[in-house]
Amino acid sequence: MYYNDKTKVYLDGEWVKAKDANLSFYSQTFHYGNGVFEGIRSYDTPVGPSIFKAVEHYQRLEKSARLMHIPFRHSVEELVQISYELLKKNKLQNAYIRPVIFMGENMGLTTRKENHLFIAAWEWDRFLGNSLVKVMISSYQRPNPKSCHVDAKVIGHYTNSILATNEAKSKGYNEALLLDANENVAEGPGANFFYEKDGVLFTPPEGNILPGITRATILELCKEMGIEVRERYFGADVLKDIDSAFFVGTAAEVAGIQSIDDKKVKLKWEDSIGHSLHWAYMRRVTEKEITDFSLA
Repeated sequence: MYYNDKTKVYLDGEWVKAKDANLSFYSQTFHYGNGVFEGIRSYDTPVGPSIFKAVEHYQRLEKSARLMHIPFRHSVEELVQISYELLKKNKLQNAYIRPVIFMGENMGLTTRKENHLFIAAWEWDRFLGNSLVKVMISSYQRPNPKSCHVDAKVIGHYTNSILATNEAKSKGYNEALLLDANENVAEGPGANFFYEKDGVLFTPPEGNILPGITRATILELCKEMGIEVRERYFGADVLKDIDSAFFVGTAAEVAGIQSIDDKKVKLKWEDSIGHSLHWAYMRRVTEKEITDFSLA
């Protein structure tokens, strides 16, 4: 699914076949989850493949590494250039790009200087599919910001996302929605959350969430389109009486929500602010008009 015999990946300054890439079983990342990563999308545009907000993604990777005391050995500009070369070598246009900084051999619990850079790319459909999403409020909470750096994209943090997703899937839902340590709505396992009420959008503020780059793009689009957005804390009880809701993320893009804990949102997706933002987002990332996609 992610690679074949011809797929090339970038590993520590070398272009190698994906099937030949490896890491040590004594890596601190393998044992303890200390490592950082990014999820980035490239789109086929009228001028060729365009990596959406590549600089911002690699700046966040650098920030994540710094917060985890991991030396960052490449410039953002160099990483962007490598990513475009990766697409070219694998003849990809619409693609998902996954850079990972993983640690060297270390069974201790301190961060050493040795680390490695891996970057791969593959074709990947929208993470939550092309249908509206049935959501459940998870019994798992988003990690407390006093326990770790929740604004860093750390490999080990995603055990929390896996638990929440497995729980939702096992109960017949498509996705989970996690609360924070104060019982306020935080985000999905891999995407930020918005809801609509009376023509206004609401979304949790930074502090207990990963500050998503897609989230920031949606806020930019709302400003351009004259859509009011209020960043504030709110509990799950608010979600019993909302007009619409959606997730946003690089992998998910803009994914409309059908129901939360079996309570359907009031508006049809086509009549919601989220639907308008979906189209605006797709125009922004592809740099062209989109006329053949809708959620059902």
